[in-house]
Amino acid sequence: MIYHITSQAEWASALETGKYEAQSLHTEGFIHMSSQAQLAGVIDRYYKGKKGLVLLHIDEAKLHQPIQYDLAPSINEYFPHIYSHINVDAVVKTEVLLPS
Repeated sequence: MIYHITSQAEWASALETGKYEAQSLHTEGFIHMSSQAQLAGVIDRYYKGKKGLVLLHIDEAKLHQPIQYDLAPSINEYFPHIYSHINVDAVVKTEVLLPS
């Protein structure tokens, strides 16, 4: 299982189109993902106190696109990235993230 955080509005839009494309896909060329072990750090670094977020639980076996692990030099960790859209049927669970 890998994870991605997005806004509730962006996820609702993805459900209408059948695919999810994060803004980073257009600006950086990939969608940022996290392992379960990396999730708390990602939330703390980038989403602390933000509202209207949803956590996508993504089954890697259901993805139509390959996952690539790339080094994030700032913290010296490899993170999963997807260099295309995410098919929404690969998302097996969603949960609302409450501001911490």
